[in-house]
Amino acid sequence: MNLELSEEQAAVRRLAEDFVAREVTPYAAAWDRAESVDRSIVKKLGALGFLGLTVPEEYGGSGGDHLAYCLVTEELGRGDSSVRGIVSVSLGLVAKTVAHWGSEEQKRAWLPRLTSGEALGCFGLTEPGTGSDAGNLATRAVRDGGDYVINGSKMFITNGTWADLVLLFARTNDTPGHRGVSAFLVPADAPGLSRRPIHGKLGLRGQATAEVVLQDVRVPASALLGPEGKGFSIAMSALAKGRMSVAAGCVGIARAALDAAVGYAGQREQFGRSIAHYQLVQELISDISVDVDAARLLTWRVADLIDRGEEFATAASKAKLFASEAAVRAANNALQVYGGYGYIDEYPVGKLARDARVMTLYEGTSQIQKLIIGRAETGVSAF
Repeated sequence: MNLELSEEQAAVRRLAEDFVAREVTPYAAAWDRAESVDRSIVKKLGALGFLGLTVPEEYGGSGGDHLAYCLVTEELGRGDSSVRGIVSVSLGLVAKTVAHWGSEEQKRAWLPRLTSGEALGCFGLTEPGTGSDAGNLATRAVRDGGDYVINGSKMFITNGTWADLVLLFARTNDTPGHRGVSAFLVPADAPGLSRRPIHGKLGLRGQATAEVVLQDVRVPASALLGPEGKGFSIAMSALAKGRMSVAAGCVGIARAALDAAVGYAGQREQFGRSIAHYQLVQELISDISVDVDAARLLTWRVADLIDRGEEFATAASKAKLFASEAAVRAANNALQVYGGYGYIDEYPVGKLARDARVMTLYEGTSQIQKLIIGRAETGVSAF
């Protein structure tokens, strides 16, 4: 296996590094305190092609492979996970899903806008009463002539207050479990759709997270994405790729923790020399370094499988599980290197620890990833 980046991939990584250094890192702490990323970042992401990676150029995308996508999301995660989330959701969960499952009309209508940053997408799956039990949705879409009328609510929706398009999952028949779920492309300005911002989060504070409520929202039958009743399959296929993106972002968090710990250890002096000389500090740093490399390799394997057209869902769960838990360990170790100063938001490691923690929860908790991996290894069915 050749792990050397191609010239194109290396160029994409440099472009992302430069963008993060210029447009993200200097503002990350202020965005975190204000609980809002500057929305102008969206158009900048679109202008560089970061919102169109892997989407065909004929629909306004920037092409490229999934490893290039991982390189970009790693760099964005290193700068600010709230910015990484904008790309991971609007591109990774929404635009890629439209590109794969959408009709020609749906692709032409939405993909050029999503990939340019003119529009953002959000992924309307999680509900107040259904998180891990995604097949047990309460939101309903009832056929009424040539339309569907949708009622229900969604919770913890990334990009929720900013989005122009909601990739929404709702129950279209009374078949129990996931077999009755369908997917819809719902414009966020549809009458009856309202959004409430969620503030006071532990981490990802700059991210636009919302509750989305639908009251008699009427959409045409042409808004149905894929066949009726296939919504759960569409959601799971999107999340499998999404877990690769989360894993790449977690590598970025761990890298940021490593950079911060190494930099501080070289400057901080105790007992007459820098703390980088002390073996227990070196142990903390070495643990972070190993986790970075291991998480990155697991993530790159997923990208390689996708680009070669092979089955990747279990590998994505492994990468997401390991990388998210590694990001938590890395941030905790970096905070330990900083000591008391790590507990002050003047320094970056406190934010890294808060942002890392949610990575073990969303797009499938660590426990859900273990179930997926365990069932794949044993061949035991979920039901």
